[in-house]
Amino acid sequence: MDSDDFRIDRTAFSIVHSHEEAEAEDRAFWFSKTPHERLVGIELTRQVLYGYDPATARLQRVLEITRRSPR
Repeated sequence: MDSDDFRIDRTAFSIVHSHEEAEAEDRAFWFSKTPHERLVGIELTRQVLYGYDPATARLQRVLEITRRSPR
């Protein structure tokens, strides 16, 4: 994903009067998106919250040394 894929629409603006209205608007917004768009949104949120480091984007390898018991 490129940072150009995520742009803020600064023309859209609304004032919400209550917490319940905000939740209802958020729910309606995400229900209007495809599953793929929802996953992209989750990934963007994860990168914003936890940072993005391409060097650690791979799965971590785990090495475990075991010892055979004598038979």
